[in-house]
Amino acid sequence: MSSVTPTITTVTPTRPKSLLSRLIEMGTHQRLLAFASLIVLLIGFSLVSPNFMQTSNMIAILQATSVNGVLAIAATLVIITGGIDLSVGTLMTFTAVMAGVVLTYAGMPLPLGVAAAIATGAICGLCSGTFVAKMKIPPFIATLGMMLILKGLSLVISGTRPIYFNDTPGFDQISRGSLIGEIIPALPIPNGVLILFLVAAAASYILGRTVLGRYAFALGSNEEAVRLSGVNTDRWKMAIYALAGGICGIGGLLIASRLNSAQPALGLGYELEAIAAVVIGGTSLSGGRGTILGTLIGALIMAVLTNGLRVLSVAQEWQTVVTGAIIILAVYADMMRRKKG
Repeated sequence: MSSVTPTITTVTPTRPKSLLSRLIEMGTHQRLLAFASLIVLLIGFSLVSPNFMQTSNMIAILQATSVNGVLAIAATLVIITGGIDLSVGTLMTFTAVMAGVVLTYAGMPLPLGVAAAIATGAICGLCSGTFVAKMKIPPFIATLGMMLILKGLSLVISGTRPIYFNDTPGFDQISRGSLIGEIIPALPIPNGVLILFLVAAAASYILGRTVLGRYAFALGSNEEAVRLSGVNTDRWKMAIYALAGGICGIGGLLIASRLNSAQPALGLGYELEAIAAVVIGGTSLSGGRGTILGTLIGALIMAVLTNGLRVLSVAQEWQTVVTGAIIILAVYADMMRRKKG
């Protein structure tokens, strides 16, 4: 009688991954790099200029970030789908003008002016989405055309003159007031910053926890595969553009409230800073990858850099040169990431 020797399988225990490895696998190294860059900028400017870290200057930076950050969040939603929106700056201006029409020209209550700005943004975003999804116009061309249309409409409707909100009590408090400061006097954080973080939290929830967010990433990763699986890709793409447009409407309210006027010639150039903030924050221009947190860090970097150069009395022309160079570096870094990915 032969004996059977039992087979013993040796299981090699898996070595637990370090926190750093897990963060890198989660694709957060871009955000960590952006955050490190932000810290370096803060330390560098504070060493060069003692006025940089003053409370009033920090509040000015946060105030500037509130507008650019909201626009960057709108741009992030579109870019994740593999598209791009060049009209976010002029759409912001157009929504501010429409708020002026409702509040100043028509004398309507403040809530209606707020609703008009957001609804105008959503409708214009829906138009851009229709051009891209239904008419198959490349996003770059469709939103470039929309940018020119909105710029012209802003000038026509306003008569090329600023629309002031002096007769609308409370409008300037939308951005410049401080609800947090009233509760905690030591923290006079402007309402605009609070609104930025609320918008960021809502956008992050939509991207991470809703069907719309899942389809946004899926469209940016492989739109054809999504379409072949039976999903109405046109409808979801139009919804993303409409959502981004509505967020631009919030940006229009913030800038108009800060200036207490709607400036019809304002807006050009904001789209470049928004796209730069998106790319710096780790969102891929090819779509399918990105986070709202990274975009916020990117927007802070742009605001700190602009403010720091201004504190150092660097000429506006050179500030523009630096901004352009950062955009090129950010896009180049994104290309390198895609090659490695």
